Amino acid sequence: MKITQDVRDYAAQLQVNEQQAIRIGMMEKAEEFKKSGSEIYR
Repeated sequence: MKITQDVRDYAAQLQVNEQQAIRIGMMEKAEEFKKSGSEIYR
């Protein structure tokens, strides 16, 4: 699947395993959400 391959590519880019890549990606998106005002609907 495309998402699975994207995660694998992201993990390879960061040189971590897939689970760590998911955790890192979620933390990055959470920070992005906070910086954008923490609003779901803008």
